[in-house]
Amino acid sequence: MKLKERFDLYEKLMRLDKPIGILLLAWPTLWALWISSGGLPNWMIVWIFMLGTVLMRSAGCVINDYADRDFDPHVERTRNRPMAAGLVSKKEALALFAALSVCAFLLILRFNKLTILLSFGALFLAASYPFTKRFFAIPQAYLGIAFGFGIPMSFAAQTGHVPAMAWLMLLANIFWAIAYDTEYAMVDREDDLKIGIKTSAITFGRYDVLAVMVCYGITLAILAGIGGWFRLGLFYYAGLAVALGIAVYHYSLIRRRERDKCFKAFIHNNWFGAAVFGGILLNYWQSTLYAVKHLF
Repeated sequence: MKLKERFDLYEKLMRLDKPIGILLLAWPTLWALWISSGGLPNWMIVWIFMLGTVLMRSAGCVINDYADRDFDPHVERTRNRPMAAGLVSKKEALALFAALSVCAFLLILRFNKLTILLSFGALFLAASYPFTKRFFAIPQAYLGIAFGFGIPMSFAAQTGHVPAMAWLMLLANIFWAIAYDTEYAMVDREDDLKIGIKTSAITFGRYDVLAVMVCYGITLAILAGIGGWFRLGLFYYAGLAVALGIAVYHYSLIRRRERDKCFKAFIHNNWFGAAVFGGILLNYWQSTLYAVKHLF
C-alpha cells in the first residue's frame, strides 16, 4: 500500500474527517479558558490547548477503535472503519495512539506542575473510556469527565489552582455529554443490544428522550449558577437561553427516535456549546468596552 493511502487510513482512524468530536471537546475547554482568565486568556495557552484538543481527541478515537475492534464489524455505522475492515493492524493503532499522546504531553511541559499532573489524569481517562462500555451502565458519564477534563487543566494553567467552580463546570459538562452521547447511542441501540455493549440509551430504555432533556436542563442550571458566582451578565444568560432553544429543537428531532434525526441532534450539539461560549465572549467584550468607555 502506498504511503499516502496509509496516511489516509490513519486520518480516518483519528476521525479528522469528522471534526464534531474535536468541537465537543473544545467548547468546554474554551468556556474554562475565558472564565478562568476573566475574559483575557493567554493566547499561547489557548493555542496549545486547542492543538492538544485535536491530538487527544485523535488519540481517543484510535484507542476507541482498538478497544472496539471486535464489535465494530457488527455495527452498521462502524463496520467500515479502518480497524474493523482489517486495514490497520493492532500494532499500528497502538503506536499511533502512543505517538499522539506523547505529542500532546510535550505541548504542556511549559506549564506549571499542577497542569502537568492533571494531564496524566486526562490521558488515563482517554485511554480507559472505550473499555467502560463493557461494564458501566452509563459510560457517557465517564465520557463527560474525559471530554471535560480540559476545564480543570485550563484553570490550573492560567491560575495555578483549580477552584470548586471548575469542578462544578466539569459536572455541567458530564450532564451535557450524557445528553448528546445518548442521542448518539440511540442511533446504534439495536446493534449494541445484539453485541452486548452498555450505553445510556439502553439503560434509560423508554425514558431515553426524557433523560436527554433532563440532562440538558441540569447542564444549563449548573451553568446559570456558575454565571452567578462569576458575576457574568445579561449576554452570558442570553447565550444560555439560545442553548436552551437548541435543546428544545433537539427534542423535536429525537422524540420519535428516528436514527437519522437522532444523529442530526448529536451533530447539532456543536451549536449548543458555541451558544454558551458566544454568551461568555459577549459578556467579557461588553465589560471591556464599558471599562474603556469610562476611561475617557
